[in-house]
Amino acid sequence: MSDPSASLVSTPRPEQPSETGAPTAGLPESAREQQPRGLLGDAWRDLRRKPLFWISATLILVFVLMAAFPWLFTSGDPVNGDLAHSRVDPSASAWFGYDVQGRDVYARTIYGARASIMVALLATIGTLLIGGTMGMVAGYRGGWVDSLLSRIADVFFGLPFMLGAIVILTTFNGSGTDNSESQIMGLVIVSLVVLLWPVVMRLMRSSVLATKEADYILAARALGAGTGRIVLKHLLPNCVAPLLVYGTIMIGSFIGAEATLSFLGIGLKTPVVSWGIMISEAQNYIRVSPYLLLFPAAFLVTAVLSFVMLGETVREALDPKLR
Repeated sequence: MSDPSASLVSTPRPEQPSETGAPTAGLPESAREQQPRGLLGDAWRDLRRKPLFWISATLILVFVLMAAFPWLFTSGDPVNGDLAHSRVDPSASAWFGYDVQGRDVYARTIYGARASIMVALLATIGTLLIGGTMGMVAGYRGGWVDSLLSRIADVFFGLPFMLGAIVILTTFNGSGTDNSESQIMGLVIVSLVVLLWPVVMRLMRSSVLATKEADYILAARALGAGTGRIVLKHLLPNCVAPLLVYGTIMIGSFIGAEATLSFLGIGLKTPVVSWGIMISEAQNYIRVSPYLLLFPAAFLVTAVLSFVMLGETVREALDPKLR
């Protein structure tokens, strides 16, 4: 007779396969939880390991906070001053000293970040939108559309940037005009966008031409996907990486361009507080009061280098050949 207790002992059953059918039984737990990453995921994983990325990102965050919330950094008045403090050297009460009109240089340097970064950011957004859209249309449509848009871009390429900006701003923002602060900023932004959108257009066009014949684009077109879906779902996500890199570097370039135009007296003007205006006002006192030029110039150079360094690190992370 068989032992009745043996029927109460359950025999081990073989391990059932997972619902997904993936052979994960022999893999370690970390390998099971690891998910496939896309281009941006790989880029972020690479960026986190770069000290230069964290340094530039921290500096940019500080400048953005200065532009958005300057009262967090200073309680001084950047516009009004006391002539009794004219060209007083830096001290404990005034870290950066006072300018010719007795205004706090530290407060003006902090508030100067607002105009410079706002102009650079809005000009970059406008340039990327206009140039990116025209480059997408030219690269995807091809034919006479591509030829027409490329010839229009060539016309703007023939205009030297600084000369074109001087002509535009002198015409609409000359000494005889009476523009408000917002109108002057708008003219500077428009001049930057008008003169530099062809660079973004060509960059986007080359990316689209290299991507539109890929297998997944042909497969989507064969499955009946429309132009809008192909552009928004397939082309744009795979062509936007070069624009992100160039846009980051462009912000730093536009900060320097705005300061240059303001220094020449054709960009932003007083009572707007800008690093370029401060440098322009300090050029006559560089020998007797060099701090008037030193501090705004140092902030300007640091801001430009921060955006350029961030753009370079992002470019290295998004380009597999540079890893």
